[in-house]
Amino acid sequence: MNKKFILGVIVFGFVLISCKEVSWKDILDLQNAAIPAVNPDEDKSSVSVKDLSFYLPSSTTSQIVKHDYFTLSYNENAEQAEWVAYELKKSYIKNNDFKRPYFIEDPKVITKSADWRNYKKSGFDKGHLCPAADMEFDINAYNDTFYTSNISPQNHDFNAGIWNRLEQKIRFWAVKNDGLIVVTGGVLKGSSKSIGTEKVIVPNHFYKILLSPSKGNYKMLAFLVPNEKSSKPIFNYVVSVDALETMTGIDFFPKLEDKTENELEKSVNLNSWLAK
Repeated sequence: MNKKFILGVIVFGFVLISCKEVSWKDILDLQNAAIPAVNPDEDKSSVSVKDLSFYLPSSTTSQIVKHDYFTLSYNENAEQAEWVAYELKKSYIKNNDFKRPYFIEDPKVITKSADWRNYKKSGFDKGHLCPAADMEFDINAYNDTFYTSNISPQNHDFNAGIWNRLEQKIRFWAVKNDGLIVVTGGVLKGSSKSIGTEKVIVPNHFYKILLSPSKGNYKMLAFLVPNEKSSKPIFNYVVSVDALETMTGIDFFPKLEDKTENELEKSVNLNSWLAK
């Protein structure tokens, strides 16, 4: 048989395996094979929380709210965060069975975050931006994700479907890449639909940006997903960060060295995330 053909089959098979979407079992199997049990706050293998400020986007509202394990920029007009940024260390990936608390207003939002009742009978989920499942390593970190500053109106099939699949894949990559910086939010520009008495904006699209700073070798990947049901692979929604900056008006990594920032944000390099 032709050697090139055999090589092609092997490469194609590897790409299929790398592109497959994952479950908690896949994530935990990878984690158990890759890392010892450690205290998350003592995990020095990835970027430390104290350095998260270096990776924060610009704020179009100047209302930056810092919690212990995530930071957000609150948009009072939209009654939600324009972005939420956090570090996802590989040791943070736990599958604990914490009891879900009630959603409450964020005491750190000066202008007051939206009341959860805006979502009641709206037809939309209270969709997490920083997922509760990313913070299951600590009960307080987990509970903080239930502030209404960290939610946005999401179509149920979107929230439970493709958005959940993307979040699972990000947890997988956090283990595989020794931790990630994650920035996420709804695209608030151009969205005219709202819910509740406080007119909480319903984004037409949601985005996630991943930055791997492992050992100084940066790589970046971004997704832009319509707020609707989709059975398509998550990789159909890969975009450049430059495209997201144009849509949102946000400068996502202004503190990166200009040449590095420009190269990362203009490109779409999926291969570096699929490689072994």
